[in-house]
Amino acid sequence: MRLLFLTDTHIRGTTPKNRKDNLTEALEKKLIEICHIVEEYHIDYVLHGGDLFDRPDVSVSIVGNYASILNDIKVPIYIICGNHDIYGHNPETINRTMLGLLDAFGVVKVIKDGERIFLNNNGIKVQLTGQSYTYNIDDERDKSSYLVDDIPQDVDYSIHMVHGMLLDKPFIKGIPYTLIEDIVSTKANITLSGHYHSGFGIVKTHGKYFINPGSFVRITNSLIEIDRTPKVALIDLEENIHVELIQLKSAAQGIDVLDRQEIENHIFKSERLFEFKQSIDTAVNFEKLEINEILMEVSNARGVSEEVKREALKRIANSQMKDLGDEF
Repeated sequence: MRLLFLTDTHIRGTTPKNRKDNLTEALEKKLIEICHIVEEYHIDYVLHGGDLFDRPDVSVSIVGNYASILNDIKVPIYIICGNHDIYGHNPETINRTMLGLLDAFGVVKVIKDGERIFLNNNGIKVQLTGQSYTYNIDDERDKSSYLVDDIPQDVDYSIHMVHGMLLDKPFIKGIPYTLIEDIVSTKANITLSGHYHSGFGIVKTHGKYFINPGSFVRITNSLIEIDRTPKVALIDLEENIHVELIQLKSAAQGIDVLDRQEIENHIFKSERLFEFKQSIDTAVNFEKLEINEILMEVSNARGVSEEVKREALKRIANSQMKDLGDEF
């Protein structure tokens, strides 16, 4: 059985400032290359780690264009919800999103939290599970979202997909994350993660694989992205597990598509903003009105009860959807 894993495609209709090319065209070329990879490597299933879209309400014209390309992938596509795919960091809003629309039309199959899917091919049986993004997925007190603890005896391999900040080494202080070493007790043979755009490649420890090939698209304002070439992971399951990263041939060199000056300007502004934030003593900072920034601030606020956080996120989600035509 062969599977192809990619993550964080962030499909959108505009090109961010730090890109020098046309992002829509670049995304199309990469997805068309995925179609070719599926055929060339005889892939049986495609797995997507979340953030198919850059926002839950991408325009119909953009969705239609990319849906036609996804339809050209002649094998099942299984996906989980990333934080950009849903409203208010709440997977329950999936039916009001463009990802939910593609799921309803059978273009992709969204794995629900707690759902177990069994894949069978060439005498190999795989249990596939997934955990969509939630505001508390990287709570330092609870790593259950990353753990698989029940595998039927007739299953050969267990694969678990998670859209969370899974890392191979400690990260920036103040940003919640989960280390691979924190979840080695999982019974899953392979844990696939997205969300962290730089990725950490393939890590094998305690006889298990942890994989994040990095974001399919480079839109992050980071100098690291200039040196990174988007990759996907090829997973071959027979008597043993074999994993390799495939570099996308259609992906241009970072220096050719990313505006270094724009990125450096962003970093400079971020440093000034950080200094400003340090001088403000407040539990939640709303100096940015971009909704995802607000959501992250609410999710990570300390000294605020879980009940209050959930209610705040619920209200934000309702506000995002208030103009969608009917009540939530």
